[in-house]
Amino acid sequence: MLQVSRPTLRIALHLLAKEGLLEIIPGKGTKLIRQFRPLSPKRSQLVAVLAHRPVLELGLTYQGVNEMSSHLARQGFDTELLVCHTHGPALLKFVENYLLKNDVLCCVLLSVGEPLQRWFATHSIPALVLGSCHPNVELPSLDFDNCLVCRHAAAVFLQHGHRRLAFLVPDSGLAGDLASERGFREGVESHNGLGKADGRVVRHHGTAASIKSKLDSLLCGSSPATALLMANTEETFIVMMHLLTQGIPVPKQVSLISRDHNRIFEVMAPPVAHYKPEPNAFEHRLSRLMLQMVTQGHLKNESNLIVPTYFPGGTVRSC
Repeated sequence: MLQVSRPTLRIALHLLAKEGLLEIIPGKGTKLIRQFRPLSPKRSQLVAVLAHRPVLELGLTYQGVNEMSSHLARQGFDTELLVCHTHGPALLKFVENYLLKNDVLCCVLLSVGEPLQRWFATHSIPALVLGSCHPNVELPSLDFDNCLVCRHAAAVFLQHGHRRLAFLVPDSGLAGDLASERGFREGVESHNGLGKADGRVVRHHGTAASIKSKLDSLLCGSSPATALLMANTEETFIVMMHLLTQGIPVPKQVSLISRDHNRIFEVMAPPVAHYKPEPNAFEHRLSRLMLQMVTQGHLKNESNLIVPTYFPGGTVRSC
């Protein structure tokens, strides 16, 4: 009468039985359960990774997210990446709509800005910040101790006799970069009791043209910088290639340290001085934290910091 095929009807009956509305008795037929009690709603199994740019562009963080996804998949959880291209109120509305539509269990916030961190801090959905939290934002986080690293890098330059230092850093507004600036300044200021040192923080727009322009300004004039700290690996490669094309030898004329790690740094000539985490330390810590969050439903609002080891390389020379 309803023009429904027997296979379709059979599937429908099995689905209703699975929901507790029917009881299928082999050889006797199907029985309606009159004392129906709704089953408790199934818990969401979706973990969302929110990032400001594609994860493939984020180096070591990509490896960590990839391993985390594999661990979660073995426990029956799905991971979905959401790249947030919008800004301001539109970004918050975009994220809120996504979370409501997709019934997300919890989130990983990958290098997102302060407004989005504050939004999650005031809402009930659990979230882990990959990076550092902005001041007065209470969320669990996982990051490298960028403040300590940059303080140490400034001290290394100063110990080698350099007095004109510069820190090239993206003008991102991200908490990790701001912590890096603070650490660099603290490292320079802690030495000033033993003799005046100039430590400049130079922010750029992230493009090769912007980095090269800032670099040219630092290296010209009567007091050029003799030691450069770079915030990320992309920056480091751009700086080294630009110095090479300008005929400026490293480290004879300019010493270099990279805050971030890249395996290629160790096989370059000369090897680049940088900060190297223990193998898989970030990936393993991230997987443990996420498994704890999806099973317990929350994490403590505390900062989990990984301290990398200084790899001296061959790009720092006494001035």
